[in-house]
Amino acid sequence: MLVHLDIRDFAIVDAVSLDFEVGLTVLTGETGAGKSILIDAIGLLLGDRADSGFVRTGAQQADIAGQWNIDGDQRAQAWLEQQAMTDSDDPATLNLRRVVTADGRSRAFINGRPAPISALRDLGEMLIEIHGQHAHQLLRKSGHQRQLLDDFGDFDDVLRAVADAARHLAEMRGKLDAIQSRRSTDPAQLEYLRHQLEELEQLQLTEGELDQLEQEHQRLSHADSLLSNGARALAGLSEDEDAVSQRLSSIAALVAQLREVSEDFSEAASLVEQAQINADEAANSLRHALDHIEVDPERLQEIEQRLSSIHDLARKHRVRAEELPAFAERLRNEVAEAEAAGGDVAELQQAVQRAEEAYRKAAVPLSKQRAKAAQQLGDAVREKLAELAMPDARLEVAVRTDVGRSPSIHGDDDVELQFSANPGQTPRPLTRVASGGELSRISLALQTALSARANVGVMIFDEVDVGVGGATAEVVGRLLRHLSQRCQVLCVTHLPQVAAQGHQQITIRKRAEQEQTRVEARMLSRDDRRDELARMLGGIDVTQQTLKLADEMLNASAES
Repeated sequence: MLVHLDIRDFAIVDAVSLDFEVGLTVLTGETGAGKSILIDAIGLLLGDRADSGFVRTGAQQADIAGQWNIDGDQRAQAWLEQQAMTDSDDPATLNLRRVVTADGRSRAFINGRPAPISALRDLGEMLIEIHGQHAHQLLRKSGHQRQLLDDFGDFDDVLRAVADAARHLAEMRGKLDAIQSRRSTDPAQLEYLRHQLEELEQLQLTEGELDQLEQEHQRLSHADSLLSNGARALAGLSEDEDAVSQRLSSIAALVAQLREVSEDFSEAASLVEQAQINADEAANSLRHALDHIEVDPERLQEIEQRLSSIHDLARKHRVRAEELPAFAERLRNEVAEAEAAGGDVAELQQAVQRAEEAYRKAAVPLSKQRAKAAQQLGDAVREKLAELAMPDARLEVAVRTDVGRSPSIHGDDDVELQFSANPGQTPRPLTRVASGGELSRISLALQTALSARANVGVMIFDEVDVGVGGATAEVVGRLLRHLSQRCQVLCVTHLPQVAAQGHQQITIRKRAEQEQTRVEARMLSRDDRRDELARMLGGIDVTQQTLKLADEMLNASAES
């Protein structure tokens, strides 16, 4: 269960710190007060996408932290152990933190350790299930209707087997298509590829050879100028009568005499001596380099011919010269694959047939499981709709199986929710016959039915009671309160009938301060709850009658 939530500089929230308890916690406040901001903060804490817009204006970063008690949550505890993120001092406690900076960067922490955002998402699926205020709109999408049935059915292993079989079949078909495409290579085209490859193999250009040839060509083509200029430099350094080394020797002797008279000349003497040493070393280095210069016109011509052949072939194939070895390897592989394709096609065709059989074998149990779950889901929803003041409503879950359809990771079934509001009417597609108010109640009935099988410790309902009121709203509250017996429930609501059913109540208020809008949230006492319910009942003018009615609603809820 969620134990504590701390929000700093998130959206228009300055600072909110809340402690939660077991049971049903309702969040109330005026429209636009920021109730859903708390839900958004929890979503961000559990891996939702972040951006700079979440950071309160003027703040450097938004900081959200939450603490969970995961005692008994074997999935979450096992995940933390696998990731080496368990709090060794208190394994039953889980601390999550998310920081979003003003430039949109985001960081996540699990039990104080840095973690990827994907890790928050993985944990989020184990900890919380969020039902948004627009969940009823998703009922119009066929894919969502199928997902609802699969969530209710609890046959994940069968779904996974079908998905794996479909992916394997798609992979085998892709390989077969690719190899058939290579097999269809025109014989003349294949012969041309072989001719191109033969030219490249005759060239026998190795990796790195081009660089070596160009460097050697550079040396041989400038051999004469290197020898001439090098000889002049060597003569100037050490071989002429007035060579640098000779002149430095004379200067060194003069400065040495000066140093004998005054120590002020010591540094100059040392520098001249070092210059003389450097000049001698330079002369030796020049002499060594000149000794290794070759004048070889035949080798130069050989290299020029080799370079010309390389560049001519590169131009022919429209690649850079240094890319020729890699180009030859690609051609080699292409020719080999085209030549070998014939023998592989038959083998792959058999593999595709086996994959199709495996897929059909996996899809049959899924269709049977869906048909069974469809009956159970329809019965459960009809029971909930009766409680929601729709006693004659019928919801049927139609499962149509088409074994001739293209294989899919979702199996061979189309799932459609069909609805009838009145007795004697044949159920028709939900998207065609249900009104907005009916969709809201159907959505709540579905979510309540699914919640009985949900394997999470916290469920959040964000204004799922939209479109209902009066006695039906009270039933909604009772459903949520009943649901809170098996898991912690948080509910954002505008309805006093729902709010009265809460075990705890948090009020959200927006206030203007120093030309800035801020949100504050606080847990209400028993008397504060009465006042808040009276406001929700009576609006601006709260009378003794509305206070009395609010008191009665709270007492009735406590007695139930």
